[in-house]
Amino acid sequence: MQPIHILLLIAGYFGVLILISYFTGKDDSNETFFKASRKSPWYVVAFGMIGASLSGVTFISVPGWVEASNFSYMQVVFGYLVGYFIIAYVLMPIYYRLNVTSIYQYLEDRFGVVSYKTGAFFFLISRILGASFRLYLVAIVLQRYVFDAYEIHFAVTVTLSVILIWLYTFRGGIKTIVWTDTLQTLFMLVAVGVAIYLILGDLDLSFGEFFNSDTLKEYSQIWFTDDVMAKNYFVKSFLGGLFIAVCMTGLDQDMMQKNLTCKSLGDAQKNMVSFSVVLIVVNFVFLLLGALIYMYAAKHSIDVPLMNEKPKTDLLFPEVALKGGLGLSLAIVFLLGLIAAAYSSADSALTSLTTSFSVDFLGIEKKPEHTQKRTRQFVHVGMSVVLIVVVIIFKLLNNDNVINSILVIAGYTYGPLLGLFAFGIFTKYKVIDKHVWIVTLVSICLTYVLANFGTYYVYFTEDVTNLVEATKLSSKMYYQFGYELLPINGLLTFIGLICIRRQHD
Repeated sequence: MQPIHILLLIAGYFGVLILISYFTGKDDSNETFFKASRKSPWYVVAFGMIGASLSGVTFISVPGWVEASNFSYMQVVFGYLVGYFIIAYVLMPIYYRLNVTSIYQYLEDRFGVVSYKTGAFFFLISRILGASFRLYLVAIVLQRYVFDAYEIHFAVTVTLSVILIWLYTFRGGIKTIVWTDTLQTLFMLVAVGVAIYLILGDLDLSFGEFFNSDTLKEYSQIWFTDDVMAKNYFVKSFLGGLFIAVCMTGLDQDMMQKNLTCKSLGDAQKNMVSFSVVLIVVNFVFLLLGALIYMYAAKHSIDVPLMNEKPKTDLLFPEVALKGGLGLSLAIVFLLGLIAAAYSSADSALTSLTTSFSVDFLGIEKKPEHTQKRTRQFVHVGMSVVLIVVVIIFKLLNNDNVINSILVIAGYTYGPLLGLFAFGIFTKYKVIDKHVWIVTLVSICLTYVLANFGTYYVYFTEDVTNLVEATKLSSKMYYQFGYELLPINGLLTFIGLICIRRQHD
């Protein structure tokens, strides 16, 4: 598939999205942009959220992760399921009762202005980084397989990507996103199905034969319960997944803004429960695809592509789809799936960042009505520029598996949100509001110290004083922190809030 054909495909795809935005964005009021007038059908929101939750990270990074981690990611996914039920029956009733535009308005109602701004600030940092990771992923693929052929700089690729998102979100906002997400989810799932079908055909296997094959068993270990010290130990992964779901969905303006467009709390809960069950199946299918990709690569001697002279497993699926000899049909659906996966997350992130900054920091709802729309549009452009800059910076710095990077970062940025909301929901204490930001900052610092220096504790208790020699020892000799850093961070914030609670109202 030639680069010009890929460009035409991208142009056609975005033409469809812009057409959808034309019909959904006729009323470009703030009520429509922020809440979709609370008229979204719950089943449309649920289907679209599949694509938004998976994003380009799952589409590329999870299959590429299979060789290194087997199917251990499913331990995290099962934790997600429990987390989504907590969101549906603990958090959603609060948001609907308060009729919030930004979910962080709950913190103002519960604690005060500083707590409110602190929570919103951590969301902005979290979502900017998360959206940038996802945009980076699709941008490096487009750069490698399209724009390098025209000697176009990576910064131009990123800028064009964000401009395309801006074009179909600047009027309708979340109302447009709810409908474009459904189309993007469909493209993503079709791409995975076609890829599995074609690779099975090349390997001369039926799905049943593949599912029961010895080769799959080499990749498909799900449960890791032998070594409590290991990062992928079941309890740590499960609890990490639970808290990641609660924080990255339930305490995240991006994901909850879609749910708050439903007509009622009951509809929003139906959306969340149905979406969570389907998501388990879809993630498992992505892992099966990953095993198939490695089997196909081994058969045809396809190496993991290099980036900065290091193997980049995130690029193996694109390599197989676009250069693996499986035909034009896979190349087309892969690109559609990749673009849909990446932009279904990035477009809603841009909308939610605009919402949060406008509502939480600029107080747009308190401004004169004739200035509100202009303010929102200005913020929308500003957030677009921020995403471009951060993606370019990330390109210069990142060499890690993208999904792992996102979940690690989440442990630091969502932990304070977890502590704040948990303290607000499960206690009746007030706090000294002006000190809340100090508590969250101390919590992050302590979590960082624990994550980066706590692993050496066992070494020193064994009288190993030479750090260079210590790092050569087996990983089984020391504790490896995984995704449990998120609840630990939340717990530290919770304890800090107890320390600054007010004795009398």
